[in-house]
Amino acid sequence: MSNRRTTAAAMAMLALLAAACGTAARDEPGPAAGDTSASAASPPVSPPVSPPVSPRGPERSAGEAPVPAALRFTAQTLDGKAFQGQSLAGRPVVFWFWAPWCPKCLSDAPAVKAAAARQGDVAFVGVAGLDTQAAMRAFVKRTGTGDLVHLADAKGAVWTKLGVSEQSTFVFMKPDGSAEKVSGPLGRDKLEEHLRALVAR
Repeated sequence: MSNRRTTAAAMAMLALLAAACGTAARDEPGPAAGDTSASAASPPVSPPVSPPVSPRGPERSAGEAPVPAALRFTAQTLDGKAFQGQSLAGRPVVFWFWAPWCPKCLSDAPAVKAAAARQGDVAFVGVAGLDTQAAMRAFVKRTGTGDLVHLADAKGAVWTKLGVSEQSTFVFMKPDGSAEKVSGPLGRDKLEEHLRALVAR
């Protein structure tokens, strides 16, 4: 009889313990539905790192001059080489728009040649149009202006880019892209006057 009571008491105790364990397991706090907070089993994931964005746009190399919109063009020289307008960025530039048959252009040629030889810090670029390349090359040979870079702009793309509609025309462009357009012929004195204004600080 004593053994039966002892066994019954032990069984009751086991039942109470099992019930208590089950309750504790159900009451254990766990992640609620939709809870995405990190747990010990799931370490936090770092968000992807984006590169810093500069409000000034792409960073430029040290000393690289910004390219004015007017110099964003490509062309071909009279000797068949590719020419990038952006290569002139950061320098004062004189664009001389001419045509082979133009008497005003012919009269401007000596002054342009002399000024280009004196002003080493200014880029001189002849922009030929309104005729064939053969006629353009003959003009350069006749005027002795072969030391200048001359663009063969037969389709008038550079003329249009810089807003030129007649020859002989000069465009004096400062390094910041600001420009003055002047109709020729200028002659030596007027050309020198515009060059002084171009390089003035």
